[in-house]
Amino acid sequence: MPEQDGRRPSSHGDLPAAAHIPVAPIAILAVAGFLLVTTEFVIIGLIPALARDFGVTPSQAGLLVSLFAFTVTFCGPVLTARLAGRERKRLFTIILLIFAGANLMAAISPNVWILAVARFIPALALPVFWGTASETAAQLAGPRHAGRAVGRVYLGISAALVLGVPLGTVIGNAIGWRGAFAVLAGLTLLAALLMHVCMPRPPMVPVASRSGQFSLLKSSRFLMHVLLSVLVFTAMFTSYTFLAELLEGVAEIAPSWVGWWMMGFGIVGLLGNWLGGVMADRNSLGATVGFLFLLAVVMVILVPVASNHWALSAVLAFWGIAYTALFPICQIRVMQHGQQAQALAGTLNVSAANAGTGLGAVVGGWVISELGTAFLGYVSAALAVVAVLCALPLFRQSNQ
Repeated sequence: MPEQDGRRPSSHGDLPAAAHIPVAPIAILAVAGFLLVTTEFVIIGLIPALARDFGVTPSQAGLLVSLFAFTVTFCGPVLTARLAGRERKRLFTIILLIFAGANLMAAISPNVWILAVARFIPALALPVFWGTASETAAQLAGPRHAGRAVGRVYLGISAALVLGVPLGTVIGNAIGWRGAFAVLAGLTLLAALLMHVCMPRPPMVPVASRSGQFSLLKSSRFLMHVLLSVLVFTAMFTSYTFLAELLEGVAEIAPSWVGWWMMGFGIVGLLGNWLGGVMADRNSLGATVGFLFLLAVVMVILVPVASNHWALSAVLAFWGIAYTALFPICQIRVMQHGQQAQALAGTLNVSAANAGTGLGAVVGGWVISELGTAFLGYVSAALAVVAVLCALPLFRQSNQ
């Protein structure tokens, strides 16, 4: 029997195709996603300051990033399966309140251990949001526009990387890292209020039992799609994690200008987010391979053109497009093969993405220490090619 949480599910399992994508609820979900992803990544720019305050090394402080990512990876699927049947508006509001409280805890943390708890708690809720928000956006828009709707929600990720993280770093430099977390706490609390007041209540749809949802893990095809996402994000983050190092150490960009180049990278990437949503509606697996190929090409030519800043700008533009396009494409691709457990499927993709993010950072760090920063692009390209090769059997299966 489906878990209904005391509510009667919609009388139809599939919502009819919407004539248009509803603007207000998608925008609210995107704003929420912006704040949640900013919370996850803002610490990257605050590590030096909090390391000094707590008397730890930057590498030790950096473990707070790993703690968040791997908590998402290992806890997300179980929690999403447990909460998938809950009424979505209430669930989203509670998640935002959890983030608000965790950010406040981070702002007043007396030591690094309390800060670690303040990072662990929201990491439990993040994958639940992305899994259920992706499914909700797809339901609200209807099957014809599902990819575009999810892509618009994922604008929150792009905006967080383009604006949220840099602005958080600026705020941290101006009023301290505690102030940055305090500002995030206030903004997230306001977003919870906005969600409660303005978000329409999405219709409930039947949800498989937890055992039924986890039957996804018996599908070799589905698991191959999840593995493909791990490979995609490993290829992406092997270089992206060290984008600043590439710009400063290889392209010889002045340190004072690196932040602006990174912001330009993200702004151009907003186009990739839109393209990814549109192309995922047409053929999500084909779009995955296409943008992986683009990623591989730009990674190969990145270092040879690095000394010519005009050419470098063009390469970074295409890199940014491929990078941001693959976020919604991978989410839609995995959800499309999630059968009746799309929220869990979406969360499994978020877990896969975080696993790839962590692996990419590890691989990139090894490349820098063993081969040199200039080899990051070549290794990323090789990983992208491996991902393409792993996608080929999925094409054959879809044609059978």
